[in-house]
Amino acid sequence: MSSAPHTEIETDMAVPKRKVSPSRRNMRRAHDALGANTYAEDKDTGELRRPHHVDLKTGMYRGRQVLTPKED
Repeated sequence: MSSAPHTEIETDMAVPKRKVSPSRRNMRRAHDALGANTYAEDKDTGELRRPHHVDLKTGMYRGRQVLTPKED
């Protein structure tokens, strides 16, 4: 009778004890959603623009001329 030697398999990896439930997984991902962009009304033109961004049409930022406006 030939008996094979008994070998134990050792793992150095992290193995989860049980499957993560969908509820717990979704609660963990609750903060990953992207929010809607915010817009502020421009004081001079009245158009909506992103706050803290340069207005590409006029080249103005915080009342200063930062860029030369593009010619259409």
